Amino acid sequence: MTEATFHGALVWVLFALAAVTFAILLRLKAPYGRHYSGSGWGPDLSNRVGWIVMELPAPAFFAVVYFMGESAGGTLPLIFLGLWQCHYLNRTFVHPLRLRTTGKRMPVVVAASAFTFNVINAYVNGRWVSEIGRYELQWLGDPRFLAGVLVFVVGFAINNHSDNILLGLRKPGETGYSIPRGGAFRWVSCPNYFGELLEWAGWALATWSLAGLAFFVYTAANLVPRALSHHAWYKARFEDYPSDRKAVIPGLL
Repeated sequence: MTEATFHGALVWVLFALAAVTFAILLRLKAPYGRHYSGSGWGPDLSNRVGWIVMELPAPAFFAVVYFMGESAGGTLPLIFLGLWQCHYLNRTFVHPLRLRTTGKRMPVVVAASAFTFNVINAYVNGRWVSEIGRYELQWLGDPRFLAGVLVFVVGFAINNHSDNILLGLRKPGETGYSIPRGGAFRWVSCPNYFGELLEWAGWALATWSLAGLAFFVYTAANLVPRALSHHAWYKARFEDYPSDRKAVIPGLL
């Protein structure tokens, strides 16, 4: 089996994982954060440690795979590397260290499953942009690349601004929940998820690849059901929750 064939098979594995993940999360709330009761899921670990562990392959293994590629020094691949690492260095190291976890934990099985997905996904996308895919310099001016990068950057900004609002809701020592307001929270309950959806939609467009599309589809399959759960939780918990907010996509869902 050639590497291209193996890589292609893993891309379809990601599509299959997306379908399975979507079906499961429509029926079962992901057991961490506000939806984890602390029992019934086996061993657990602190949210902060679990977050770093499960996200670590995304920046680290991606970089290893990327720099093994023949095109790793090319202009376009380096731009893709920069976009990927901007998201994942923040997501893996900066964001979890800013969390006020107040003793919250997550099941080891959740961290392990996310770790496994990130290993596969890092290989699929890292290997594509630096070895299997081929990007000529003219791609810099292609409307698909330009639009994709713009969508990614807008999504990254929305994702981080929304995270900042959420992190600012709780003062040191506080453990309760309140209604987030401002920014894209004016339109949806989970703008951080909306921003991440935009990021990987932009990635799929800019790379114009089945690998990028598989990652976007998996991201949607993972985040949309979770956003629906969060939205329902907010509405059930707060009587004055804004009735015109959607869950994750402004004006639609």
